[in-house]
Amino acid sequence: MRLSLGQNMQLAQKQVLAPRMIQSMEILQLPIMALQERIEQEMEDNPTLDLAENVSDETEDSETSDSDNEATFEQESPDAPTESEKELVVEDGNNNEDDFERLVSMADSLPDDYEERSRPSRDRVDALGDRQHDAMANISARPESLADYLQHQLSWFEIEEDLRQMTERVIYSLDSNGYLKTPLEEVIPPLTTALNGNAEQYRTDQLALAERALGVVQHLDPAGVGARCLRECLLLQLTPTMPFLKEVQTLIEDHLEDLENNRMPLIAKKTGYSIEDINEIWEELRKLKPKPGAEYGSVSVPTVTPDVFVDRNDEGEYEVRLEDTQIPTLSISPYHVKLLKQAAATKDTETREYIKKKINAAQWLIDAIQQRRNTISRVSQAIVEHQTRFLDEGPEFIEPLKMQQIADKVGVHVTTVSRAVDDKWIQTPRGIFPLKRFFVGGTTSADGEEVAWDRVRLKLQEIVDEEDKAKPFSDDALVAELAEHGITVARRTVTKYRKAMKIPSSRQRRDWSN
Repeated sequence: MRLSLGQNMQLAQKQVLAPRMIQSMEILQLPIMALQERIEQEMEDNPTLDLAENVSDETEDSETSDSDNEATFEQESPDAPTESEKELVVEDGNNNEDDFERLVSMADSLPDDYEERSRPSRDRVDALGDRQHDAMANISARPESLADYLQHQLSWFEIEEDLRQMTERVIYSLDSNGYLKTPLEEVIPPLTTALNGNAEQYRTDQLALAERALGVVQHLDPAGVGARCLRECLLLQLTPTMPFLKEVQTLIEDHLEDLENNRMPLIAKKTGYSIEDINEIWEELRKLKPKPGAEYGSVSVPTVTPDVFVDRNDEGEYEVRLEDTQIPTLSISPYHVKLLKQAAATKDTETREYIKKKINAAQWLIDAIQQRRNTISRVSQAIVEHQTRFLDEGPEFIEPLKMQQIADKVGVHVTTVSRAVDDKWIQTPRGIFPLKRFFVGGTTSADGEEVAWDRVRLKLQEIVDEEDKAKPFSDDALVAELAEHGITVARRTVTKYRKAMKIPSSRQRRDWSN
């Protein structure tokens, strides 16, 4: 075989993503709140974008008289699957010259005073500013963190400065649950070069100071903060007036693992307490907080804004509608269309190319928003039609559904469906759900019917809730119980779901008092 270097020509065909396609996919994937922010940013960056309400009645009349002179010059039917929904397109190099020529000719129909009336000045700035002000006004204040709360309490203490500084170091070393997971040796300040060989004494003194500082922290509220393990955390929360104080302390110090694994007979044998007494003591122990710092600085759950609403029509069928009233309607600024005409008349190539580029970007955005609306609407309608039983009868009747099924029904690529449902919410008569909630796998029942995994989990929880706690079902028994309800699953599947649902094992679920 002879190797050589050289040049040769090869004819090949390949598919690439056009910039317009990339933008279309990005817009499709945005939830409604993020889309609002994207539009505001685009309006700030692109002067040729304008709000539709700024268009005068005279201009609208002149535009509707000739479909070729529309400012938005829609090129794709919103009801038919488009090439962009097939995800891949071939870049054809079309520079939309015909569209721009129509824009230039459209400027002839503008009124003489349209330049002043449609100039994107104060109204547009005020509209953007109002939305930004509303968004800032709705931002909740930052919740008080655990460190802030402890620091505030520390300010009440009359202590020497070096102890105060070390206490602050301990406070900022706590994790989000209020535990000190960092060894005290790592909390103390690093060694300095000014110790003159007394490094060991310095470390000893600093470690003793850190111990005192930790004691200060452990006397702060909430009780249990500054603990280094669960056992210490629970012991710090005990008070002299607590019922069964001595017994609770015994269980914490010697039998936490036995309590976790529900080994009541073993605890009774070692302590001499009866099963009934142990249950009462355990009830008192459960009132303590294993994570005392978790309630501080918790991130608030943001308000969900549904993208899609489901309503029943007069025939009893479900129909979807998009909630896009908060999305401003965009158009091409006629003021810049007039500038385009002037640049073409004066043969100002640089200005003309700049405006063409901006108008092209604006039209891409307008088309992408319209296509997003069309795609989400059709995908949501297909999902609702498949999950009618869920809406009629409840979550236990959800049907198995894959994204490929919706893609085939709507006539788009499966990745388009994925982007259309990503981070989107739908409000139904059953509540608000993420659109992804309706895509579930399933198994085959004894009679050959497809059963969704959600239905299996609900039935599993129902069986566990109704079992005799004196003789709880093992995982093998749960498999048999599910089979009696027509659901055939493997034991490992039951074990996996039980753990995922945080259902304890049969030993841990057993009630030893009977």
